[in-house]
Amino acid sequence: MKIEMLMSSLPEIYSPVEREEILKAYKVAEKAHAGQKRFSGEPYISHCIAVAAILIDMSVPPPVIIAGILHDTVENTDLTIKDITDTFGPEVGKLVDGVTKLINLPRVSRVDSEYIRENGNDPETVKTSLQKEDEIHKSRSRDLKNEVLRKTFIAMSEDVRVVLIKLADRLHNMRMLTFLPEDKRQPIAQETLDIFAPLANRLGLWKIKWELEDLSFRYVNPEKYKEISDNLAESRATREKQIADIITNLGVIMKRAGIECDISGRPKHIYSIYTKMTDKGEPFEMVRDLRGVRLIVRDVQTCYAALGVIHMHWRPIPQEFDDYIAAPKNNFYQSLHTAIIYEDGKPLEVQIRTHEMDYNAEYGIAAHWRYKEKGEMEESYQQRINWVRRIMEWRQEVEETQEFADGIKPDVFNDRVYVFTPKGDIIDLPAGSTPIDFAYHVHTEIGHRCRGAKINGKLVNLDYVLKTGDQVQVLTSKQGGPSRDWLNKNLGMVNTQRARSKIKQWFKWQNYEQNVSQGKIQVERELKRLGMQDTDLESFLTILDYKSLDDLYAAVGTGDLSTGKIITRISESEKIDDQLLTHAPSKTPASSNSVTVMGLRGMQTTIAHCCEPAPGDPIVGYITRGRGVTIHREDCPNILRTDEHERLIRVSWGQAAHTYPVSIEIKGYDRQGLMGDISNVLNNESINVINMNLKINHNLAAINLIIEVMDIEQLSRLLSRIENLPNILECHRVKPG
Repeated sequence: MKIEMLMSSLPEIYSPVEREEILKAYKVAEKAHAGQKRFSGEPYISHCIAVAAILIDMSVPPPVIIAGILHDTVENTDLTIKDITDTFGPEVGKLVDGVTKLINLPRVSRVDSEYIRENGNDPETVKTSLQKEDEIHKSRSRDLKNEVLRKTFIAMSEDVRVVLIKLADRLHNMRMLTFLPEDKRQPIAQETLDIFAPLANRLGLWKIKWELEDLSFRYVNPEKYKEISDNLAESRATREKQIADIITNLGVIMKRAGIECDISGRPKHIYSIYTKMTDKGEPFEMVRDLRGVRLIVRDVQTCYAALGVIHMHWRPIPQEFDDYIAAPKNNFYQSLHTAIIYEDGKPLEVQIRTHEMDYNAEYGIAAHWRYKEKGEMEESYQQRINWVRRIMEWRQEVEETQEFADGIKPDVFNDRVYVFTPKGDIIDLPAGSTPIDFAYHVHTEIGHRCRGAKINGKLVNLDYVLKTGDQVQVLTSKQGGPSRDWLNKNLGMVNTQRARSKIKQWFKWQNYEQNVSQGKIQVERELKRLGMQDTDLESFLTILDYKSLDDLYAAVGTGDLSTGKIITRISESEKIDDQLLTHAPSKTPASSNSVTVMGLRGMQTTIAHCCEPAPGDPIVGYITRGRGVTIHREDCPNILRTDEHERLIRVSWGQAAHTYPVSIEIKGYDRQGLMGDISNVLNNESINVINMNLKINHNLAAINLIIEVMDIEQLSRLLSRIENLPNILECHRVKPG
């Protein structure tokens, strides 16, 4: 895009002075970037114009457009923030400074930047720079991704518009990713899929989200991308004719009902189709939203009227209706979704929304500026800003990048649950939250003094996983503090970083000697449970990065270091000689987790009981209704008799997981249901029991099991969960000899 086209695309509400400032920004950037080129061979200024064009499409204010044009000047040229502030004012200077603070992130244009800044246009130096960055990326990829999150959210907390510029920058870089060397594309695409697409979704920027996902998926999984793309291309002509006929028919029906609306076919997003295939275990042909239409109507009342008309004419598909108008999504998305059986007997997905909802769905937080002149949408915008502020409330308390990332990811990328306080107020929490997470969300002191909870009036355990619609009442004591068991991830009692940080902070306020004492008890108890009590911890201090045993114990006592991490680092060391590492693996029972479906992992699969295939047997998959894929032997009578050959799918045995035999002893007071509770824990961990011996003496039960586990972490998690059961006194590993 040339500057003339960019200027002609500016919103009409921009004043002549604002237009002149944008043109001046282009001239400044063009002069600063003179002689610089991208890997595509285009002048570097083309990237600046492309970023500005994406921002213009969002109808953002002029200062954001100007900052978008200038966003790389401080990083790649001799211009300074002071130069930009003096020329364009403090607002633009602050925005460019916010983007510049993200320069250490591993993004597409970083290599361009280093190459421009240091090496001129020599291809050999570019190659060397690429190799050097590749080595850094491989050795620190996880840390870099976490730093992406940290820096991005810090920038968001200061001015969310900085992230809009960052997303526009990433989107254009993804559009040009094909010009980068092949080995660079996949890591950048994966990072975009993991971080930036979910971030765009959380801000409600669906138009950017969809494009980032499809562009990333093209490089992350090129085979599956091509397969779905080819299938869409093959059926495009037929599908387009069907959609055209459906739109015409719908238009006639709505006109008869007196409903004015705009009807269009919904665009098909390849990554969305892929996720539906994997989540539901369905082939391409069975994905329901391959055909979809969207109705844009005048107001909310008309949305429901149009829905009624559609359901009167065609049979709705059960459990396929969602009312996101009455209950908006966590990113403030609003629309009615339904699926019907159309006249040709095939499913059709329909979305119904107002014009405002449609624009808000496409541009999310950026839609605020489109309505600013009318004084509308202020509440929605403020809700999003408040969401950013809530996330950042505890960031000052989090010191480590990893801890920050672990906490941010559930808040941004996971689904949400909506629960009620006893007064009826709605609390928004990450999926997987517990009553303790709820208590800390309400108030830190309530969290510290939490001793129990009632859900919908009934007492529940503190590891209860909250569900949308639950009413939560926290039971508190007048004094006291949190339990160190709450920080044990194996018990699943605390699942949000906000609560975890508050608990750690509470323990840090306790005196050093008390933390050392408590930490020593926890470490020694864990080593004893795992049969590793003879371990010389002092020999591992260097590996664990602590100067003394007291410092290590104090870190455990405050919650900064988990016993699980200690055990993992010890088991990874060559200094330890452990049964789980030295014994040959036992036989592995058939597991649906070791099955590959259509070249993909992660589909829901179940081993059929009728023929019980074992690894090595010729197998075939059968697509069930609502239960994923069932795995049968190829000569299974049920498979040979079926007439529904279209539901058969190609599968193969994958890599089976190695397991190791371990003896454990469980002691506790006998009670009704004790063995049932222990069996449930074993089943939830997918543990195979080889042998069991049960003795009861004067109401005291002693249970000895030989089980198969995959590693020491799984064993530690299992022992913690069994020991946490009612009436269990202890549960520990018994080493042979």
